[in-house]
Amino acid sequence: MDTKQLIEIDPEKMSGTPVFMGTRVPIKNLFDCLEGGEDVDEFLDQFPTVTRDQVLGVLELSKDSLLSHHEVAA
Repeated sequence: MDTKQLIEIDPEKMSGTPVFMGTRVPIKNLFDCLEGGEDVDEFLDQFPTVTRDQVLGVLELSKDSLLSHHEVAA
């Protein structure tokens, strides 16, 4: 999945806060839960409109973004 399939940013929805596509659940909530020691299953229990594939996709995009910005040139 790419960003456009995972993340929705609409000024008419949640004042433009990035949310999981098709939901009103802010992406930030995922990272807040993980930082607080919860796991993905606990997050999904709290936000049943978000799918596991969406969560894993957002985490993969985050990983790719972080790693691509810190690659060492050979």
